[in-house]
Amino acid sequence: MSKYRVSIIGCGHRARAHIEGFKLDDRCEIVSLADINIEAAQKVKEDYSLSANLYSDYNEMLLKEKPDIAVICLWTKLHLPVFRDCAYAGVKIVLCEKPMAHTWGHCKNIAQIAEETGCMLTFCHQRRYAKGNRFVRQAIKEGMLGDIVRMDLYSPPNLLDCGTHTIDQAFSFNNETPVKWVLGAVDTSETLNWFDVKAECMAIGMLVYENGVRANIQVGGPDMDIWGGVRVTGTKGFFEVYWDGDFGKTLLYEQPDWKPPVFYKDNKEKEIDTMAEYVRDVIDCFEKGQEPDTSYKKALKASEVIYAFYESVRRNSRVVLPLQNIEDNPFITMLEQGRFNK
Repeated sequence: MSKYRVSIIGCGHRARAHIEGFKLDDRCEIVSLADINIEAAQKVKEDYSLSANLYSDYNEMLLKEKPDIAVICLWTKLHLPVFRDCAYAGVKIVLCEKPMAHTWGHCKNIAQIAEETGCMLTFCHQRRYAKGNRFVRQAIKEGMLGDIVRMDLYSPPNLLDCGTHTIDQAFSFNNETPVKWVLGAVDTSETLNWFDVKAECMAIGMLVYENGVRANIQVGGPDMDIWGGVRVTGTKGFFEVYWDGDFGKTLLYEQPDWKPPVFYKDNKEKEIDTMAEYVRDVIDCFEKGQEPDTSYKKALKASEVIYAFYESVRRNSRVVLPLQNIEDNPFITMLEQGRFNK
């Protein structure tokens, strides 16, 4: 079988993480790199000893290389236009960095293009593949924690760029159950700029899932129990699980001496393993006609919660999902309108 032809768009830090994953899958060959800074592409090529062609224009690359797989490692506002170009150029699989998009309208547009073209689109919630997170999902499925009754979600600032990992992690622990409603508040005593998208310095709120599980969320700010991750509490105990599947405090009420397993010797091993598993799952699912664990459909659910959270701030009320009648990023709209001025 001929190898999948892989093209990387954007040659910064995250591109390197993707390359580590692709180099461990012998079904793939990285054939081209694109970056407006051609020196950055050249450095990546040299550092990984790639026999890849270099481009400063990704559209030229798509035309000449005709890749099977494209990896989008660009700032958030570029995700929609670049994915659109990839999908309509006939790329079969796209792996895109998170978050999905900087407005809810862009998120929905991305999903529509994926549906219309049949391009398999995923977003890099790669932490789903960490061995610890997989262990927790299986443990919950087998009833180790009993019935799940609540979760506490924590993330460094901000909600859109960082909180997406925590919200996605919580969805995975709660069997992908949809959120029923959202209520949120933000702290704008300082505003952040993450990859050219304005954001709050702290957010807190509550989510209630359709199965009755309740979740408190804190993003940024002082006094967090967990830097980034989820405390999942059931009738038989609780786990504190960091983003990458490492454990904090754990307790099984009937087995108080139980200790969680340790899966990696260091963070580098963990990062390479999760990216390799991300690549493997996407290609396996493409070949089998299945939905990958990092599909755009799951990213859309996490994005909907984020934009419902911001809409709750705008309305000063609880927001019931599905989210309707908004296209913008409510936080940015409120910021531009001076809603947060002291």
